[in-house]
Formats: sequence, C-alpha cells, structure tokens
Amino acid sequence: MSKISLLGIIFPMALALYRKHRPKKLDEVLGQETNVLILKNAARQNKLGHAYLFYGPRGTGKTTTARLIAKLLNCERRQRDTEFAKFGEPCNDCRACREIDAQNSFDVIEIDAASNRGIDEIRNLKDSIVTAPTAGPFKIYIIDEAHMLTKEAVNALLKTLEEPPRHAVLILATTEYEKLPPTIVSRTQRFLFKKLPKTKIMEKLSRIAREEKIGIEEPALELIAAAAEGSLRDAESLLDQISSLQDKIDLASVERISGRVGLKKVYELTELILKNDLKNSLNFLGMLREEGHNLVQFTKDLIHYFRKVLALKINPELEAVFQSDFTQDEMKKTKELGNLVRTDWTISFLKSLIQAYSEMRYSPFEIVPLEIALIENLK
Repeated sequence: MSKISLLGIIFPMALALYRKHRPKKLDEVLGQETNVLILKNAARQNKLGHAYLFYGPRGTGKTTTARLIAKLLNCERRQRDTEFAKFGEPCNDCRACREIDAQNSFDVIEIDAASNRGIDEIRNLKDSIVTAPTAGPFKIYIIDEAHMLTKEAVNALLKTLEEPPRHAVLILATTEYEKLPPTIVSRTQRFLFKKLPKTKIMEKLSRIAREEKIGIEEPALELIAAAAEGSLRDAESLLDQISSLQDKIDLASVERISGRVGLKKVYELTELILKNDLKNSLNFLGMLREEGHNLVQFTKDLIHYFRKVLALKINPELEAVFQSDFTQDEMKKTKELGNLVRTDWTISFLKSLIQAYSEMRYSPFEIVPLEIALIENLK
C-alpha cells in the first residue's frame, strides 16, 4: 500500500484494483491461453528468448506478461530447484520475485517509449545493457509503446536486438504493431494479445468483487465488462472508480458513470424494432435521451447487437463463436429475437443504422439521424 504525506502526517493510499489483482503467474493471465502455453513450455525447457514483441489492444496483459518473464528469468528458486523449474512458473516468494512485483528491481528496467523515444535514450540503453545485472542472472528491458520510437532510435536499437549480451533480454510492447518497421519485428519472437471476451472479464470482476467485499448486481457487472471493450485493466479501473461512490453498485450507477447502457436496454429496443413498433421505439429512444445516455455509443452497441442477431439467424453454428460475448440468459434471448428477423429487411435496416451512426458522430442533433432511420424503416 502506497503512502502520501500531508502536513507531516502520513496517510495510507489504497492500491488500484488493477495493480492489486495483477497476475503473479502465467496461469493467471486471462484470455491469452496460447501465449501462456508457449511461454510456460519455453520456461520449462529453459528456452526463453532474448527478444520478444508483445502486441495487441490496451489492457490485455502485455506488460504484465513481460514482468512475469522477468520473474521467470531471475526467480531464485527456479535456479536452485530443478523440480520446481519444471512447472514453468515463478515462485513469487524469493527476493527477486518480490522486488519485481514491487517494481523496485534494479535488474528490470521499464522504458516508456512514448516519452523516451529519441536516440539519446536508446544510446543510454545500449551503454547500460552491457553492464552485468545487479543481483540476478539476467537484466530485462521492457520497452512499452515501442511504436513511438523515432527512426533514429530504431536504427540504434537494431544491433542490440539482434545480438544482445548473454545476460540481457529485451521485451517490446505495443498497441500499434503495424507502425513498427520490419527490421525490428523480424528480430523478435512475436506474440499477439487478443481482446478479452466479456465473459472472461466478468469472471475476473466477480472474483475481485468477492475478495474486496464489493456489492454489485449482475447487470452492472455485465455493463462494466462490456464497456471495457476487451480491456481487463479498463474494467478493473471502472469497477474501482464506481466502488468508491457507493456500497452497492447497481446498473443505473454504471450507466451514469460509463455513459453506456446495459444490454437489457439494447435488447428491448431491438425487440421493438423487429416487431415493427415505431411508436414505442421512438418513445424508448426519447426516454434514453431524457436519462442522459450517450446515444452515439448506444447506436454503436445497437449495430453490434443487430449484427449478432442476424448472424445467428443465418448461421446458428455461430453460437459457439458468440458464447464468449453473452451469458447463457443473454444468448437465449438473442436467439429468441432471431425468430423475428426478416433477413432482407434486417440487412437494409442495419445499413441505415450504420449510416445514422456515421452522421450522429459529427451532428449537433445526435438523436435526429437515429430517429430518421427508425421512421424510414418502420411502418
């Protein structure tokens, strides 16, 4: 727990939930099963590489996994206990593991390339990387937002990436893989970190809520997970923010703070539209506006939901693909809506929704394009 000082008085400062509940071993990394399997096997066989590139959306575990690799490389128990090393996990008890968890290890250097992107910073890295580690056998450099490095910095890094000292490991992380030059990419082992399914995020949030004794309703939990859009860190941060406001978290409070609406409201309007009920559809839309919801975001959510309803209607086998996006009850309701779908009409309406969304993003009258889409398509 961190501390802050005010007028000489020291107050404890609560640790953010996403830091407090950060995975401490590879098996705890959610939604990246293939990456975990490869890295665990490499650790078991003592074949961890010298240069890695982790890429994918924010909040999916890239930096966390980089720190776990640092622990695997310097874990003291793994070095002396060959039987334990076969598990492919750090012990989390030795001095090296504790220091890396506390982010005060001298052998793990984290560089934010967004603010340290020039050639001077990379030259400093090249100068320091040749020096031996302070305590452990390896020195690990984690370069976050690597796509922000300047061209000169990239050129300076190439030789080090290709032939680093035996004691050095470099791990690059980025959210924009396509901006990295091929010369960097080709010198690393590459791992894609995918967005996390909503159901996986809900499971983790539910576990955190139990451990932290946070009261939260199931629909509120669903909306937090949906609002995170695949980023576990965003979901944990939103849960942390809302839990500080009230003892019992309900759907209304999450809607108010996140600017999103729960799937229940999206489902209700979808049902009205598919039943060709123009009057109640417009009334429902007016109610959303009066409650102050973000209609642009709501329209985006509506498009995604209509697309899934239509896809399930056309190909029921897609249920296996969408299972990670829906709870069992949500999947049941979505399939029921499929019975109301008229394929050609729904495709046409979906195109109208997409057009309305494009216009709403830049219009001072955000509700108007959506109202027109409803009036033009419902009779």
